[in-house]
Amino acid sequence: MTLSLAMITFDSADPVPLATWWAGLIGAEVGDTNGGWFVMVSGGSIPVRLGFQKVADPTPGKNKLHLDLHTEDLEAEVARCLAAGATEVDRQAMGAMSWAILADPDGNRFCVAAP
Repeated sequence: MTLSLAMITFDSADPVPLATWWAGLIGAEVGDTNGGWFVMVSGGSIPVRLGFQKVADPTPGKNKLHLDLHTEDLEAEVARCLAAGATEVDRQAMGAMSWAILADPDGNRFCVAAP
């Protein structure tokens, strides 16, 4: 038996706007919104689907799972994310690699890294 990654799912109190935000950020499309209860985003620059499910009580604090995204131009991509509504949380570097820790409009953290 083999497992394969089908989707990365975010909990959200209001999944449609969050799914729409991520779709715009990665150049993907929002699929069926299922009445606002479960929204899938596919296509664009991420090879798996993103899911956004409505929950009454999203996990408080820092999310336990996050996306690591890669770019050749860190500053330009961070600027684009910030202009789209992300917030910058921190910057880190290890050797030649550096990355920015950002948060989407719901506060879910994700990293944008460059070599």
